[in-house]
Amino acid sequence: MASAGNGGGGGGVGALKRSMGPLRLQYYIVMGAVAAAVVLATLRYMPGPAIPATATAGSSATTTSGGGGAVVRSAPAAAAEVEDEEQAQEGTTTATTKKKRRKKGDGLVLFNFGDSNSDTGGVAAVMGIRIAPPEGRAYFHHPTGRLSDGRVILDFICESLGTPHLSPFMKPLGSNYTHGVNFAIAGSTATPGTTTFSLDVQVDQFVFFKERCLDLIDRGEAAPIEEKAFPDAIYFMDIGHNDINGVLHLPYHTMLEKLPPVIAEIKKAIERLHKNGARKFWIHGTGALGCMPQKLSMPRDDDSDLDEHGCIATINNVCKKFNSLLSEALDELRLTLKSSTIVFVDMFAIKYDLVANHTKYGIEKPLMTCCGHGGPPYNYDPKESCMTSDKYLCKLGEKFISWDGVHFTDAANGIVASKVLSGEYNIPRVKLTSLLPKPKSDE
Repeated sequence: MASAGNGGGGGGVGALKRSMGPLRLQYYIVMGAVAAAVVLATLRYMPGPAIPATATAGSSATTTSGGGGAVVRSAPAAAAEVEDEEQAQEGTTTATTKKKRRKKGDGLVLFNFGDSNSDTGGVAAVMGIRIAPPEGRAYFHHPTGRLSDGRVILDFICESLGTPHLSPFMKPLGSNYTHGVNFAIAGSTATPGTTTFSLDVQVDQFVFFKERCLDLIDRGEAAPIEEKAFPDAIYFMDIGHNDINGVLHLPYHTMLEKLPPVIAEIKKAIERLHKNGARKFWIHGTGALGCMPQKLSMPRDDDSDLDEHGCIATINNVCKKFNSLLSEALDELRLTLKSSTIVFVDMFAIKYDLVANHTKYGIEKPLMTCCGHGGPPYNYDPKESCMTSDKYLCKLGEKFISWDGVHFTDAANGIVASKVLSGEYNIPRVKLTSLLPKPKSDE
């Protein structure tokens, strides 16, 4: 292509005109017009080439019929159109592939508040407790700070949603908070003052974490969680068991009187989280504490308080009352926090079913500890730890409900988690997947 420096553009045309005489210029104009007319006439009246029915994009030419005759398209033009169509199809396929390849759990954020039932290593980190083998043997093959031979229920839930296991808020090494935070600490209570990391403190930690994230975003720095992810996140709560344990030495009617203040603290925590942007709540009730080997191994005068499955009826009645009060409190919150989704999970029904129908799950000794002391019937001694050398340890692969007399095994937690995710034990009866945020558009 000519450029201004070498006479291209309008300057070259002017020089050409000056070199021609007027007659010679007219001669060329007339001849050019005649040639153009011949070409147009040929195209106008020449029949289009025959196109076989099986013609492909590689044919030399194609035609389309119109009112004025056949319009001929050269092979390069036809090929260009085919290429454009193929590129458009490829673009559609690529977009579809992107949607198909969207990773499960992308954009999902979870926050958890609780005690040892959902602690993924917080107490070990903050208290400097060295949790030794055989803890973690069934899944991780080494201790992780969980009080189990493997995963807790929260771990199974994370796996089902496609997110990594939640890192403890207090764990300084190896934590990843891009999919949420676990504020649960073993031994925690819902009521303040009795434990260091009670529920109100855990909520304080969440507020601090959120404010820190927003501060980083405002300053243009990277934050583990985006601002818009907080209202879309799911807020789990599994706490109250230690509050119940703390009143079991009292007369039955006094135990029941102690429950409403515990429920009030859980309700207060949900309201505060809502004030700080939380909108999706997944609340677990308490389990069947009367079926725990720890409780069953306590001295008793007789077995008159044992139910048909060998569990302590009085303790289980307290647990059922706790769940009833908690469910009622959540009903009230649904009326006042109308923009929220609040789900209650009946953990008592789920965990009691493991004992009542243990053979269905391949469990032979539903009331016996896997890792403990003393052997049958409960294999539990409050003076001895599962981590001591003289423990009575079940074989790897044997199905037990209780790992250490208090906490569940990896196998039992897996069964419980599957029932939690089924939605059959929830009020309202919805599945956890219904709370997931809508996937982002690919555009």
